[in-house]
Amino acid sequence: MAAKTEEAALGYEQARDELIEVVRRLEAGGTTLEESLALWERGEELAKVCRHWLEGARARLDAALAKPEETGTDGAAGAGGE
Repeated sequence: MAAKTEEAALGYEQARDELIEVVRRLEAGGTTLEESLALWERGEELAKVCRHWLEGARARLDAALAKPEETGTDGAAGAGGE
């Protein structure tokens, strides 16, 4: 349960930076099989955190882009009539 709380507390940049470091360590080699598996599992967790943040950001962007279309025509008509 503590791992879930820790993941939720990670910001996108923190998770991304740690993921980059995990990938570097895996690519560099020199780790035991057990260490490599642990790094791989951590990388999967971090990728999930990053994906969650990116999906949230995408939803916020979609919502923000949809608002001007809905209110923009009403607002533009009101501004033009003044």
